[in-house]
Amino acid sequence: MAGLFNNLLVLFFVFQSICLGFRSPLSVFKRYKDTSRSFSSECLGSDQPVVSLGLSDFALDIRMPGVTPKQSDTYLCMSVPLPVDDEAYVVDFKPHASMDTVHHMLLFGCNEPSSTENYWDCDEGTCKDKSNILYAWARNAPPTRLPKGVGFRVGGETGGRFFVLQVHYGDISAFRDKHKDCSGVTLHLTHQKQPLIAGMYLMMSVNTVIPPGEKVVDADIACHYKRFPMHLFAYRVHTHRLGKVVSGYRVRNGQWTLIGRQSPQLPQAFYPVEHPVDVSYDDTLAARCVFSGEGRTTETHIGGTANDEMCNFYIMYYMEAKHAVSYMTCTQNANPELFRNIPQEANIPIQIMSDMLKMTHGHHEETKDSDKSSLLQQAKKEEEEILEQNFHIEEAVEWPGLDLKLGQISGLALDAENNLVIFHRGDHVWDENSFDNTFVYQQRGLGPIEQSTILVLHPSNAKLLHSLGKSLFYLPHGLSIDKNGNYWVTDVALHQVFKLGPDKKEPLLTLGVALQPGSDKNHFCQPTDVAVDPNTSSIYVSDGYCNSRIIQFSPNGLYVMQWGEETSLGRAKPGQFHIPHSLALIPDFSQLCVADRENGRIQCFRLETGEFIREIKHKSFGRELFAVSYVPGLLFAVNGMPYPGEAEPVQGFVMNFSTGEIIDTFIPLRKSFEMPHDVVASEDKTVFVGDVHARAVWKFASTEKMEHRSVKKAGIEVQDIKESGTIVEGRLKNNPESTDPVKKQEKQHLVQQHTSTGISFVLITTLLIIPVVVLLAILLFIRWRKTAVYGGDGEHKLDSSSGRILGRVRGKGSGGLNLGNFFASHKSYSRKGFDRVSTEGSDQEKDEDEDTDSEEECSAPQTPPAPSSS
Repeated sequence: MAGLFNNLLVLFFVFQSICLGFRSPLSVFKRYKDTSRSFSSECLGSDQPVVSLGLSDFALDIRMPGVTPKQSDTYLCMSVPLPVDDEAYVVDFKPHASMDTVHHMLLFGCNEPSSTENYWDCDEGTCKDKSNILYAWARNAPPTRLPKGVGFRVGGETGGRFFVLQVHYGDISAFRDKHKDCSGVTLHLTHQKQPLIAGMYLMMSVNTVIPPGEKVVDADIACHYKRFPMHLFAYRVHTHRLGKVVSGYRVRNGQWTLIGRQSPQLPQAFYPVEHPVDVSYDDTLAARCVFSGEGRTTETHIGGTANDEMCNFYIMYYMEAKHAVSYMTCTQNANPELFRNIPQEANIPIQIMSDMLKMTHGHHEETKDSDKSSLLQQAKKEEEEILEQNFHIEEAVEWPGLDLKLGQISGLALDAENNLVIFHRGDHVWDENSFDNTFVYQQRGLGPIEQSTILVLHPSNAKLLHSLGKSLFYLPHGLSIDKNGNYWVTDVALHQVFKLGPDKKEPLLTLGVALQPGSDKNHFCQPTDVAVDPNTSSIYVSDGYCNSRIIQFSPNGLYVMQWGEETSLGRAKPGQFHIPHSLALIPDFSQLCVADRENGRIQCFRLETGEFIREIKHKSFGRELFAVSYVPGLLFAVNGMPYPGEAEPVQGFVMNFSTGEIIDTFIPLRKSFEMPHDVVASEDKTVFVGDVHARAVWKFASTEKMEHRSVKKAGIEVQDIKESGTIVEGRLKNNPESTDPVKKQEKQHLVQQHTSTGISFVLITTLLIIPVVVLLAILLFIRWRKTAVYGGDGEHKLDSSSGRILGRVRGKGSGGLNLGNFFASHKSYSRKGFDRVSTEGSDQEKDEDEDTDSEEECSAPQTPPAPSSS
């Protein structure tokens, strides 16, 4: 009996300590909840203004507290404190307003509102300190979407601690029934640090006068930009009734680049910038509003009432976090002569279709149901995105890429459909006999590779979709794909760069002279990689093993410029290379990042000039860094094998692009990296690594995307593990395409788990209680049986029996839990693929060939071992 009591006592303390480790994410909002406001019963706003969306995300509802404006052109303000003390980021906005009652809304961020009242007349001001515009809405605009990795910074030491909502009520005839208004906006915030910080640039005319009856009146605004580069991703125009068209431009070296152009009579949303536009130091930002004074009998001035006019061009931008400025304005015309060259389109009114007019005037009841459905789908998508914000990269073991029969894999890329494209060397090998001491290829007698060297594979099951590149190449190396789907490749034996169409057998463009190494404008020496700018179509070539330079060519292959030099003795200086091995083009920032292989670092340069910007170097890179890849906000890289006596393992890296800091590393679960030669990543954080020595391609994915089955459903953990051997094996052999729908179902389930904090907490508690209850039931059942059979000796017999049961659960040793041995005692239970979940300490029935690459190990992989130091 004493043994049973001790077991129960231990289980109690374990369960108590586990439970104390969990707390509801909503508890961080307790201070805010205790002082939260209550809404009018007539309002549709939530009575719970803060809603948890997971461990690091939450929604904040900002609504007018049931107001009834007394006269037209009333501006009312209200404030909401940020419900947390530390830094957070606004990553999404959802407006709740109708043009029938609201003319427009503005959301400000600041540290001290102008009033502490529930709401107040905005004539008193919005904020006592400096205020930043975070969001603007008018005329039934749809929600604004921020790019991934971009957020408005609030809270902490630098961000505002209050949100102030300003609502302009134009015509108050809608309030004749004295109803109360609760217009506002819902914010999606996260504690996850965003690598790119959003801001608002407001261009506004303050002195325009529109004469009565005048057909065309131009209001021009222009300012010189004198800050760090910013990248524009959305714009919004705003005028009142007389506005016809508003246009915004970046002017650089006399060239006008359109940011956005729209009719202010359409829904005044933030529209995406169609073609990415960056703004650099000394550029000019210019905007024009076109008005018509027809129908007016008096002059119209810029002002705050509906009978006045406004000329506003809002620009949403993002900057690197370390240089970010949250709000900028331009209210002057610094260069009136500039507008003599404004494009003619700026004065051409935009035609408004009748269905758009309906939307403008709020007649959209017929689409209510479909809108509601789309909003629900949108909400699910948002929660999927939330799951992917905090991630760890691990191998996707269902990927059969290790079984591909390939030559030396030198290059990887993803096409527009995210299909994996592989560049390999077939039956050719680069070894010590391939070149002489002048870098001339010595094995021309072998002829070109007869196999297809470019393979297009399905990203989920590695099914071959397309192939090309027969009898063209001798020693393939670098591969990239441009925005038009053309393949760009380098051949180190031919010393050439090729452009290939997806369906063309012959190259569309060839740079360099075949089999002739050189260092002038027309020759390469073992070029390693090529990248094409999606904005300008300029071509960048890293050259290479025996040259130390980056060369820029025009879209049709004409030499433009080059930069770089050999590494000098001592520490490598900026702009020096020792094998520029891989290129990652960063269109968002007009940068080119280079994997400087033998210097073990990444160097980034300005595309237009080749000017050095920064170096990314970490001790964990070791001496060699082979490849680099970019997705918005992140850099991925792979290093080389450590030199003898050095400890840095060969592995993959995930880095914050803005700061360069390593936020994750990854290694394979199956096989090991030998010489990972290239890496490519997609925006959903799927990563492929090709190894030139192992002749294998690994697929990695974020753990949130892969999803842990053990917590997917309550009560089926053992069943899932039991079936893993046959399920995964079946996927590889019989139906490789079946993984996607299974993943979709699993992801939907995880999304549902995050929709309610209360449900999640109950589920976790249930999962913790079930094994305790089961174990207690087993122990009580054994005690009952022994008492019934042995009578007075039952206590002694129980101790030995329970010892055998617990011993069976633990394994022979006193170490970790071995569920395989416990459940194997049931004849009907199959143990295939189960022993791999045993924790260290159990030596029972350990496989002798544990390090082999058997298919069974693929179906039930071990926990990844610690990186080897050798």
